[in-house]
Amino acid sequence: MNHNHIPLFHIARRKSLPWYRAWGIRAIAIIAALILDAVITTIVTGLNPFQVYGAIFRGSFGTARKFWVLLQNIAILLCVSIAVTPAYRMRFWNVGGEGQILVGALGCAITMILIGDKLPNAVLIPLLFVVSCISGAVWGVIPALFKAKWNTNETLFTLMMNYVATQLVAYFIIVFEVPKGAGQIGIINQSTEAGWLPMIGTNRYLLNIIIVALLTVAIFIYMRYSKHGYEISVVGESERTARYVGIKVGKVIIRTMALSGALCGLAGFLLVSGTNHTITTSIAGGRGFTAVMVAWLAKFNPFAMILTSFLIVFMERGAGEISTSFGLNPSYADIITGIILFFVIACEFFINYQLVFNRRDKKAAAAPTEKEAAK
Repeated sequence: MNHNHIPLFHIARRKSLPWYRAWGIRAIAIIAALILDAVITTIVTGLNPFQVYGAIFRGSFGTARKFWVLLQNIAILLCVSIAVTPAYRMRFWNVGGEGQILVGALGCAITMILIGDKLPNAVLIPLLFVVSCISGAVWGVIPALFKAKWNTNETLFTLMMNYVATQLVAYFIIVFEVPKGAGQIGIINQSTEAGWLPMIGTNRYLLNIIIVALLTVAIFIYMRYSKHGYEISVVGESERTARYVGIKVGKVIIRTMALSGALCGLAGFLLVSGTNHTITTSIAGGRGFTAVMVAWLAKFNPFAMILTSFLIVFMERGAGEISTSFGLNPSYADIITGIILFFVIACEFFINYQLVFNRRDKKAAAAPTEKEAAK
């Protein structure tokens, strides 16, 4: 009896695929998800799935305003995704983006309230930008210091700091609430628009989009071609190797988290000064967590993050339109979105791995083993 059992196939890691094949696999995954969503929609609701998909499209492109809101939301999510990228390339698991956004937004809001009527916008807006970035950087450096000095768990540390940031924002909302007892700050400097980002043409969101577009290019160059970007990559590959070649790992960790926090603070500045003109405990909108998925799906490539950010925001806005147009429970729209995101995430397996079928040599299989021959 031959005991040399050869499995029919095994899983092997792929060599890096050309970009067009990788995106082709993702496109197939999205199409498969849409087909499954169509089947579920027909069975569960009896609605025409093409009408449902039309509503998803109208949620982002139905009107000029919806289109600009789509671009604005993509820009903010992209900004946060770019912000967490340096830390993740260094394998510093920063899940504190939410708190860093909140602290940056809080610094911007307090500055607008306290000195908004004392400085012209030409001076105030750059000051708000600096305050927001410094606030976010400080919030990012705190866990980095503990990681560099005492090797603490950065995942738990940054996660817990989100809750601290939320409570800080809640406290200052009560301090500056208008009117007293309202539990909210309301629109800051509504009559003077002090600290509000200026409009370009007739669109208030365009400056936000331009800032994030320039940031995308800058971070791509920083990560790909600068010395700091090289050090981040080396530390991410192996801290031991980094120390061997003379890189000060602790310094790189602190510097990178300062950058990551500062860019999250920039997102807070754009939300307060450029979009909402107020602050709430939910102003970050979960982007600090969503950005991790966006960055990971894009393999930490800032330009690829544009596409993944678009997909996430497009589906979120489409889900809201489905609920409004058809009177469906919002949870159903989330199910449709969840299926698509599941397929997109799952297809990464087929991009990184492949099934290899083992060839079976009939002669070798028929030949007796050494033990059998000895008998």
